[in-house]
Amino acid sequence: MREDNQMLVITHLSQLLDLITGIGGFIVPLILWLTQKDKVLGMNFHGKMILNFQISMFIYSLICIPLIFLFGLGIIGLIGIALIMLILPILNAIKVGNGETPNYPLSIQIIK
Repeated sequence: MREDNQMLVITHLSQLLDLITGIGGFIVPLILWLTQKDKVLGMNFHGKMILNFQISMFIYSLICIPLIFLFGLGIIGLIGIALIMLILPILNAIKVGNGETPNYPLSIQIIK
């Protein structure tokens, strides 16, 4: 196993592909995690963390859709989720680049 902080940073930043493709922010980290988890030190931990975050944000988005009809609360929720999905991957990529442990609050631990 090798230590490769650049690969971990790329894995965190790859979530931003959601802005371009819609689903690439889930598929690319999933592929990187599955192919590199036994080769890169820490990839298993980071990959699970990223996938749990992506799945959690998807679930929260689904919850917000019916809330749109309840005084527009779903729109506020979706805007909040979009901001979280934009900011947290960048912040955590910076943390990983500096050797710190990333943190994705509000993540449901689905993949353990």
